[in-house]
Order: sequence, then structure tokens, then C-alpha cells
Amino acid sequence: MTAILFMYILVGAVAGILAGLLGIGGGLIIVPMLVFCFVRQGIPDTIIMHLALGTSLASIMFTAVASFRAHHKHGAVHWDVVKKIVIGIFTGTFLGSTIAAHLSTRFLKGFFVVFLYYVALQMLTSKKPKPSRQIPGHVAMFGVGNVIGMVSSLVGIGGGTLSVPFMIWCNMSVHHAIGTSAAIGFPIAIAGTLGYLVNGLEVHNLPDFSIGYIYLPALFGIVVTSVLTAPLGVRLAHSLPVDRLKRVFALLLLVVGTRMLIGIL
Repeated sequence: MTAILFMYILVGAVAGILAGLLGIGGGLIIVPMLVFCFVRQGIPDTIIMHLALGTSLASIMFTAVASFRAHHKHGAVHWDVVKKIVIGIFTGTFLGSTIAAHLSTRFLKGFFVVFLYYVALQMLTSKKPKPSRQIPGHVAMFGVGNVIGMVSSLVGIGGGTLSVPFMIWCNMSVHHAIGTSAAIGFPIAIAGTLGYLVNGLEVHNLPDFSIGYIYLPALFGIVVTSVLTAPLGVRLAHSLPVDRLKRVFALLLLVVGTRMLIGIL
């Protein structure tokens, strides 16, 4: 168990540094690293993706709090927008995690690969939507929240890669879009964790120290070290060529995605 815990502490350390350095969500890094670790640990292939997604979302519950509190102190969270979208976020994320619990690992890996390619190409091209409209009303935001929540639950992320472009499109500044997205990531993590936990309670081939699709040793290791190393990544961002590193990381995502794709073909 000591060796296993050390492995997940290392995952958290790497995820924290990269998240702080590149400004990307931890789930995008954590999920493929967990899949790799679970395979080495001998966890059944039929539940690997479910366990990785659920554990990733559970870790985001802790990291999202620190993130949105920091953004709130700088006045960068639009709480009126959060209130408009939060109900849709809850319903979409919980529904998505419930659907994911009944999907095969093969399908979930394929969906994750497609999403990795999307994010990698977005980082390589640095394309941002043109601000051309305003934040819509409650009904439309409920629908948007459902879409963001459902996709986020299927790939184990806090939703920033979807919510930030949407808010920029709605004439919100980049800084405020990131801060508001950080606040939205918290209800995504809560609803997703609850969904994967509840839907995994009756699964019988889970590893020891699991609660539903939440693997506690991995959760503990990731949370403890990612919270400590994320500030280091932020400091490195001020001394390293971040734009160049983002392109390198995007290429790495393409490699990781391709390797996962080969594994399911």
C-alpha cells in the first residue's frame, strides 16, 4: 500500500505543477495518469475509466475551492452568472455520471480521446471565440449548464475548457471568465462525485479502499500534493515560456490520446 500511495502522491505533484504552470484543469492531466496507474495496479479494465473519472472529479472538489476563493478575492467571479447556471450544472453533471456508469470503458476512453484532441488543437491554434453576445437568461443558462455538466462528467474535468470559451463568447473578459469558471467547477465536482459514488456502490469488483467509483488512496495522494505543488507551478509560469510550453503540452496530449486510441482499437 505504501508504494501505491507514493505513486498517487507523484500523480498529484505532477498534476498540481502542470495545472499551475499552464493554467489547465487538473482533470485533463489526472484522468490519463490514473488510467496508467490503474492498469499497472491490475484493476479490472471494465471499471478503470469509471474509477479514474470519479476519482478525478472527487479531487477537483478540493482544488476548486482554493481556486475560486483566490479568484473571488480579486473580484473575478461573477456570482450572478454562477447562480444562473448552477442548477443546470448539477442536473447535467449528475445525469452524465449516471449515464457514464452504464457505459463501457471502451466508449468512455474513446470519448475522452476525442476530447483530448479537441483541447490539444485548441491550445495549438490559440483560438478564442469572438465576444459577440451577452450572457443569456435563466432558461438558456439551464441548458448550457446541462451540456457543460454532462460533458465534464464524461471526461472527469471541472468544465473550464468549455465554460471559459462560452463566457468569453458572451463578452466576459478572459480573467473574469476563468474566475467564474473556477467557481462553476465546484458544483460540477460535487454532482459528479456524488453520481459516480452512488452508481458505483453496487459494483463488486472494485479495489479495496473504494467508495463507489472513488478510489481513496489515489484521491488522498492527489489532493495532498496537488494543493502544495500548484503554487509552485504558478511561480514557474512567471519565469518560463508558458506559450511555448503549452504547445509542447498540446503535442503531449495528442500522443497520450493516440496511445489510448490504439489501446481501444
